[in-house]
Amino acid sequence: MDFPFTKKIFTEDDTVDLAGEFVDCISTGDLIVLNGNLGAGKTFFIKSILKTFGVNNVTSPTFAIVNEYYGKFKVFHFDFYRVNNVSELFDIGINDYFNDSSALTFIEWGNLMPAILPKRRFEIDINLNDDFSRDFSIIKHE
Repeated sequence: MDFPFTKKIFTEDDTVDLAGEFVDCISTGDLIVLNGNLGAGKTFFIKSILKTFGVNNVTSPTFAIVNEYYGKFKVFHFDFYRVNNVSELFDIGINDYFNDSSALTFIEWGNLMPAILPKRRFEIDINLNDDFSRDFSIIKHE
């Protein structure tokens, strides 16, 4: 997969296939930000990725802010949707999470707190179209 990368997805199976391709591009220490409207498929895409790493209990951390999973390695799964200000993230030790090179980190709704995002990251935008297809755009920031 070369970046920037774009692809139109029509089915859940297409999303699972794309997640399988993307898995080959990531490793521990990486941070992946997913943006898109409600229902765009952010959590489903993360579930599809993590299934390949032996994590099957993925849920949206909307109310918890962060979920931790353990499979092949440690995973942090954030959701910034209900975060009101950056200080809430500092209160939970966001820098410790971001600096854990043994973990893979996912952030849903990262576009709501852009100032806190590390420069080195993958940014995935998912746009839900009127025909329920999705346009995926993946950029690698280094």
